[in-house]
Amino acid sequence: MPDSNGKIRYAVVAGGFISQDAFMPGVGQTQNSVMTALVTGDPVKADKLASLYGLKSYSYEQYPTLLASGEIDAVYVATPNFDHRKFVLAALEAGIHVLLEKPMASSEEDCLAMLRASENSAAKLMIAYRLHCEPGTVEMIERVRAGDFGDPRVFTATFTQKVPATNHRMKHGFAAGPVLDMAPYPLNMLRQLFADEPIEVSAMGITSPGSPLDSPDTVTVSLRFPEERLAQFTVSYSLPSSERFQLIGTKGEIEAAPCFGYGEGVSITYRATIDGETKEHAHPVVDQFAGETAYFSDCILNDLTPEAGAEEGWRDVRILAAVERALTTGETQTLEPLPRKRLPSKDQVRQLPFAKGPALINAQKPN
Repeated sequence: MPDSNGKIRYAVVAGGFISQDAFMPGVGQTQNSVMTALVTGDPVKADKLASLYGLKSYSYEQYPTLLASGEIDAVYVATPNFDHRKFVLAALEAGIHVLLEKPMASSEEDCLAMLRASENSAAKLMIAYRLHCEPGTVEMIERVRAGDFGDPRVFTATFTQKVPATNHRMKHGFAAGPVLDMAPYPLNMLRQLFADEPIEVSAMGITSPGSPLDSPDTVTVSLRFPEERLAQFTVSYSLPSSERFQLIGTKGEIEAAPCFGYGEGVSITYRATIDGETKEHAHPVVDQFAGETAYFSDCILNDLTPEAGAEEGWRDVRILAAVERALTTGETQTLEPLPRKRLPSKDQVRQLPFAKGPALINAQKPN
């Protein structure tokens, strides 16, 4: 049951950068969500971060106690990707709803275990694809779906950042590298715009001179879709920050930049060219984390199925696993066709003002 004000009560599982910088400030922008607990293994965060937001703190060992406490309705899980499964399964088995950071997991096996658990639980599982609730992104998806640009044929994207050698992601190989960390953004955007799934995947990766990463730090992925459509994107941990994509259809094209990020002053902006005429479309800066939280809480309160559920998360990881196999073997990977899925729609859009987070407590900015 929600709290006395009708708000869904969240526990934040892991108090790292994304929780502190984005999710926790964003919750306060909603009208239907509130935080009541923090789960962390860091005693400083258990003290200072929990006190900052007025939360009760729990250690990871106390997680089962929290799930049975009656103090929460949902958890926001932002642990490292390879550690998602145990926290999600425990919550779903306890009837606690889950908002899970992307990628869903670092393996298909973990994704499928969580998918099955969500199907057997009365609780809801949503993957935190924040852009599915962002106005500019959803507008682009709906315009492509409406045929404004004709038949979408070609997609290209670049998403890069410089990650310092001291960052934890530089020390855990492929599971923490740029493919699982950054590729979900262009990949998921592509899947929404094409409204389909790839049937062939190939990839090429390099390790830049001097890179401390123990797997490729820059990777280019090529995908073939049904109806002879092509896509390609590059992600990197070793290049200056850049984010952009281009979709070319039979009647026109979209160029978007910025298109994957969030933060103060960041609004999703795109240029649409149709019949030789180009118009720029800029949307207001919104708090994307507040938006996705408000949407998920609405789904809980109204017993609706969230659009970006467990299967959506698995569909991305299925492709990312194929990318890893392609990098390892040097061979193109074939994927079985899948039925088309539900796409994001304007009823998911939430336009809540951006909330800047306080100074980080024992957390590191990723770039």
